[in-house]
Amino acid sequence: MRCRDETREKWRSDLESRIAQSSFGKARVSKVPCQIERRVAASHSLAGLFDQDDVIQRMFDSSVKAVNRERHENEELSNVYLVSEANEIDTDLYEVSTKVCELLDMGIVGIFGPQEKVTAEYVQSICDTMEIPHISVREDPSELSEPRGLSLNLYPHVSSLSRIYDQLVTEFKWKSFAILYENTDSLIRLHLLLKRWDPHGNSAFVYHLGSGPNYRRAMQEIKASEIENIIIDCSYDILSDVLTQAQQVGILSDKNQVIVTSLDLQTLDLKPYQYSGVNFTGLRLIDPEDLIVQRTLDKHKNEWGLDDPSKLRVEFALMYDAVQLFARAFKQLKDAIKGDVKKLPCDGSARWEHGLSLSNFMRLTETRGLSGFVKFDRDGLRSNIQLDVVRLTESGLVKIGVWNSTAGNKIDWIPETGTKKKNFDTDLSLQNKTFIILISLTHPYGMQKESSTILSGNDRYEGFGVDIIERISKILGFNYTLQVEAQTGSENPITGKWSGMLGKLMNDEADMAISDLTITSERESVVDFTNPFMNLGISILYQKPRKTPPSLFSFLSPFSSDVWIYLIGAYIIVSLLFFIIGRLCPAEWNNPYPCIEEAEELENQFTFKNAFWFAIGAIMQQGSEIAPIGISTRMMAGCWWFFCLIMVSSYTANLAAFLTVETVVSPFDNVEELAKKKGAIKYGAKRKGSTLFFFRDSDYPLYKEMYKYMTENEAEVLPEFNDVAINKVKMENYAFLMESSSIEYTVERECNVTQVGGLLDEKGYGIAMKKHSPYRHHFNTALLKLSESGIITELKKKWWQEKRGGGKCHENGGGGSADELGLDNVGGVFVVLSVGAVLSCVYTIFELLWDVARTSIRENVVFKEELINEVKFILKCSSSKPTRRRNGTSSKSENNSTRECTPPYGFIPTVITTSPTDDK
Repeated sequence: MRCRDETREKWRSDLESRIAQSSFGKARVSKVPCQIERRVAASHSLAGLFDQDDVIQRMFDSSVKAVNRERHENEELSNVYLVSEANEIDTDLYEVSTKVCELLDMGIVGIFGPQEKVTAEYVQSICDTMEIPHISVREDPSELSEPRGLSLNLYPHVSSLSRIYDQLVTEFKWKSFAILYENTDSLIRLHLLLKRWDPHGNSAFVYHLGSGPNYRRAMQEIKASEIENIIIDCSYDILSDVLTQAQQVGILSDKNQVIVTSLDLQTLDLKPYQYSGVNFTGLRLIDPEDLIVQRTLDKHKNEWGLDDPSKLRVEFALMYDAVQLFARAFKQLKDAIKGDVKKLPCDGSARWEHGLSLSNFMRLTETRGLSGFVKFDRDGLRSNIQLDVVRLTESGLVKIGVWNSTAGNKIDWIPETGTKKKNFDTDLSLQNKTFIILISLTHPYGMQKESSTILSGNDRYEGFGVDIIERISKILGFNYTLQVEAQTGSENPITGKWSGMLGKLMNDEADMAISDLTITSERESVVDFTNPFMNLGISILYQKPRKTPPSLFSFLSPFSSDVWIYLIGAYIIVSLLFFIIGRLCPAEWNNPYPCIEEAEELENQFTFKNAFWFAIGAIMQQGSEIAPIGISTRMMAGCWWFFCLIMVSSYTANLAAFLTVETVVSPFDNVEELAKKKGAIKYGAKRKGSTLFFFRDSDYPLYKEMYKYMTENEAEVLPEFNDVAINKVKMENYAFLMESSSIEYTVERECNVTQVGGLLDEKGYGIAMKKHSPYRHHFNTALLKLSESGIITELKKKWWQEKRGGGKCHENGGGGSADELGLDNVGGVFVVLSVGAVLSCVYTIFELLWDVARTSIRENVVFKEELINEVKFILKCSSSKPTRRRNGTSSKSENNSTRECTPPYGFIPTVITTSPTDDK
């Protein structure tokens, strides 16, 4: 039956009004005009969290609307209706968590954003807990170290980007280049480039842009160094300013080759650089000539306010693609399962059981969007990424090559455009230069050389720092003069001038300084440091823990409490079994008078006392005068002896280990426990040293409390020199906070002190030089070469463990702590004993029945009566048993006694008495 158009439109309008209240899955609508029965999609909420540009929020809403419009036309989106819940947030994690919990309590199927790193990771952790898919479109510089849960990120991962940057440098055949970076995230993206140093002349120099807005200082250093190959890695927010200032300084000229790592390079106005002649190369993820990009832009031109697809930023395009991908995966989920969206309160334990399935569908879904082909790997990272290599010409950006992450490290160059092959080598020679280098007489970095002759010049000094300078001078070819300066240096709060090494560097009285000089932000504001030649942290030097006296009952340590209890129980049970089986076993009833053939009574050696004595004798490995006679008792005894053998052997072996292990007790194990001593153990650091400044500048309440204690007791706990502090540690109840490297050196030579706890922070020692020194990158290169060749490690071993008393406190041999033997270790012995005891009992009963049967046949008595008599006698627990006569009666008298009876010899012996006089 065909309906009129008016009826159809009325039905559609009524159906749309029900969408917001529909449940998850497909709902059947019946009783409509013309008997039309159709399945409609339920509405489901998507949450978007936005903390940056509102454009990305508009892209999110626009993509959701596009999904809803296409659900009747596109089979991939049929029956999918989405409702966007866009929320603006800030960086306050408490407010973020509150907002996320409100959204979860509403019942949502996915969360998009935010862009800020810390906030995004916080939201991701909540989503993983509640099993709600989390979709990101931000650049994540962290290396993948663990599964990403239910989170997916459409932005190309740092591992993929680092490969293309490295490949570009390889294709351009750059032997040396400079990296202008903004922060540590930049170094992570370019980590493959930092590894390009080799003995054949390849070198990389790293320059920090600084905090801005003036970035010219680092650029001027590059220009002064005449490095022509430059890589610029910074955020999009400052990229325009960086390029402008680079052109002003003169490093964007016709002799320079520049690679810009930003994927949003094409969105900038590059006209000022088109005619500079610079070889300007970049990458782009969005191809403005792609038909999908152009068609999508035409649909949303008014919403986005864009006319040129080349102005579309990556994160905005990724947000649009993310919603499209989510909708297609959600369609597959609805077709596969039937369920409902849950309201998930954060204070409950409920989880959305379909969240993981939806996340898996997204990982399996493949689609084409604004950012090209969208596909994921099993870790939720973008795969099959295609990037265009573009170059700036006088006519603008031109595509010169294509790189795909699945094609290895190969770039497919476009022949028509080609690439310029320029290679300018930089002269790194420092020959004929002489530097004044400051050292301090701090072991082992700088020391007076021990010699029987008078030495002069640099020959007077030796040490770890001196050796490093010597090795660097051989690499770079410069000369140097060593000067001793006792103090590292600190700033005078009144005059603002620095003293010590840092003061001399600032006043041009020296060129460099090497010692246990910690790289800190305060020091780096007035001088430059090379890359660290040693990494370390703050730890605690304290007296070695004293050995505790052994316990009075330490002999019980080889066995656990459970084993001792089971052993005592086994002894009691086995002793009782010996007593019972001995009475049941006929062979154990013996004639006490061997000379009498027909004994009136038989005795049993397994009395109650003898049974316990026999069992304990086996345990003590001493034995007893009792020897089992019957097969059953011998079987029981054999199993018990085997049990005792294993137990005693195990006890003896483990006892030896426990007797040789000495327990040490330390009054504290970390800095928290030290601070809780409330002055019972004094602690401090070197006065005016970086360790003390660490506690001063820390925001951690415990460290602030410790700094307050040290300053209040300055005269007692803040020594001027490390040597004074070490003696104080040895002589007093005092803990000294110092660098871990110095602690390692001290522990190698002072055997009664040790390091307690781990590291409180991470820092490094570097070579200091005047601010903006042109030699910094040369020294960085040399240090990198020494580190990769293992020379620095060898020097450290030499001065820490070998020279000047090193290795004195190495302990020979090593005994680890012994573990007590548990029931799992000796349980099999108990099984053997149990099986043997059961077999012994069974055989004893068999022997008894066999003996009763023989007696009943021989004496012509009823078997049952004879068995009852035997059982009654056994239950009497008598120590003697009368023998049975041939006529079936007992040899005992009725009163069960043989006293006053005629001896059984057949005659009465004659008693002869003699007198002493008979001999006479």
